[in-house]
Amino acid sequence: MGAQTLPVILLLPLLGAVAIALSGRWPNVREAISLLTAVTLAVLVFSWFPDVSAGARPAVTLSEPLPGLSLALSLEPLGMMFACIASFLWIINTIYSIGYMRGNREKHQTRFYVCFALAIAAAMGIALADNLFTLFLFYEILTLSTYPLVAHKGDAKTIASARVYLGILIGTSIGLLLPAIIWTYVATGTTTFTLGGIIQGNVPGPAVGLLLGLFVFGIGKAALMPVHRWLPAAMVAPTPVSALLHAVAVVKAGVFCVTKVIIYIFGVDFLFSQPSAQWLQYVAAFTIISASVVALYQTNLKRMLAYSTIAQLSYVIMATIILKPLAEIGAAVHIAAHAFGKITLFFAAGAIYTAAHKTELWQLAGIGRRMPITMGAFTIGALSMIGVPPTGGFVSKWFILAGAFQAENYLAIFTIIASTALNAMYFLPIIYFAWLAPDAPDVDMAHGEAPPAILLALGVTAALTIGFFFFNQPLLDLESQLVQSLPL
Repeated sequence: MGAQTLPVILLLPLLGAVAIALSGRWPNVREAISLLTAVTLAVLVFSWFPDVSAGARPAVTLSEPLPGLSLALSLEPLGMMFACIASFLWIINTIYSIGYMRGNREKHQTRFYVCFALAIAAAMGIALADNLFTLFLFYEILTLSTYPLVAHKGDAKTIASARVYLGILIGTSIGLLLPAIIWTYVATGTTTFTLGGIIQGNVPGPAVGLLLGLFVFGIGKAALMPVHRWLPAAMVAPTPVSALLHAVAVVKAGVFCVTKVIIYIFGVDFLFSQPSAQWLQYVAAFTIISASVVALYQTNLKRMLAYSTIAQLSYVIMATIILKPLAEIGAAVHIAAHAFGKITLFFAAGAIYTAAHKTELWQLAGIGRRMPITMGAFTIGALSMIGVPPTGGFVSKWFILAGAFQAENYLAIFTIIASTALNAMYFLPIIYFAWLAPDAPDVDMAHGEAPPAILLALGVTAALTIGFFFFNQPLLDLESQLVQSLPL
C-alpha cells in the first residue's frame, strides 16, 4: 500500500462529517453514515498494521506552509497503535451513542455526530503526525472540535465548565507547548520525529529539564497535575463524550504526545543521562497518588472515574520516564488496556443514567440485581483499573512493574503498588454495594437495563477488556519492534 493513501485516513472522517451534516433531517441515515464512516476508517487503518509491523515506515509530505516546517504524515509503531485504538473504538462509541442519544432524547444530535467525526479526524492527524508542527496543528483542532461536545447541554453550568476545558487546554498549548516547539526548532533546525531524538548536542544539560517541562505541561491533555482541572470539569458532557475524552481520543492523545516527544524528540538514551529531567517521575508519582486519593472521596460516579483517569494517565508518563525497554512497552500497552477498561466504565455509567437516572454512588446500592449486564461490565472494567487478571490492566501493570524493577526504580515500584491499593479501595466498595447491599432507601428501583444498542457496545468493550489479557501479542510485537530500535 502506497504512502499516498495516508491522507485518506484524515479525509474519511472529514467527508463523513460533511455527509452527517447534510443528512441531519433523517436520523436513521445520519447514524448509518456515522457508523459506515467509522467502520471504513477502521478497515483502512488496520490494513496498515501488517506493513508497519513488518518494518515499513510510510511517510508523505502534504505541504510546507513555512520554510522548514512541513505538514507531513508518517506511520510508526506508536502512531499505528493509537490510530488502531481510536478508529476501532469509534465504531463501538457510535453504536453506544445511538442508544444513548435516542434513549435520553438529547438535542442537537446532528451537531454531536459531526463534531465527533471531526474529533476523530484530529486524532488520526495526531497519530500520523511526522513532526511537531503537524502534531500541534491537529492537537489544537482536537481541542476546538471537542469543545461543542463538552458544552452540548448548553445550560449555564455546562458552558462554564466547557470554558474551563477550553481555557486550560488552549492556554497550556499556546503558552507552553508552542514555545517548546519553537525552542526545539531554533535549537535543532528541525521538528521531525527522529529515533534517538534531536535534542542531544543542541540544548545544554540544565535547560533540558526546562524544555521537558514546557512539553509535558504544554500537552495539557495528559492531565498531569496541576494541569488537570479540565478533565473533571468536562464531566458535564454526555457520557459518549466522556468516553471520547477518556478512552478514544483526547486523554489518549495527551499521553501519546508525551510518549512520542520523549522517545523521538529527546531520545530515551539522552534523557536517561540528564539529571535535570528526572523531576518528571516525581510529578507523575505525585499525580498518581494524589488523584487516586481524591477519587476515593468522590460521591459522583463520573467525577470519581475522571480522577481515576488522571491517575491512570500518569502510569503511562511514569512508565515512559523509567526509560527501560519493558517499561516503554508497558506505557504503550497501558494506553490500550486503559482505553478498553475505562470506556467500559463510562459506558456503564451512561447505561445507569439512561435506565435509572442515577449519578451518585450512594444510589447504586442493589443496582446490580436490576442491571446485571451493566454492572457485570462495570465490574470487569473496575478490575482492569485495579490490575486484576484476567483483564488488560494486569498486562500493562506487569510490564510497567517489570521495567521499574529493571531500572531499580523504587519510587515507581512503591507508587504502582500504593495506587493499586487505592484503586481497590474506591472500586471494590462500589462492586460490593451494587451486587450485595440492600436497595438504597428512597431511590426508585423500578427500572431494568438500558436500550439494546448501549448494552451491545458495553458488552463488546467488556469482552475486549478480558480479551486483551489473552490476545495482546500483535501489540506487544509492534511495540517491541520500536523498543528494539532504541539505543537503550
